[in-house]
Amino acid sequence: MYGVWEGKKLYGRNSCVVRSTFLIDHDGRIAYIWFKVRVKGHVEKVLEKLSELKSKM
Repeated sequence: MYGVWEGKKLYGRNSCVVRSTFLIDHDGRIAYIWFKVRVKGHVEKVLEKLSELKSKM
């Protein structure tokens, strides 16, 4: 439903989950999505978007 399942072969298996982050707003709606996340620098990106979201409240 969220589009995080991607068909590819990994360790002999035919499918895998795409590392993703979903930022949910205070109303329970998806405010921002990151697909194919790389760990380095990701926390900072999420905190920046969270700060933007909070400033719009």
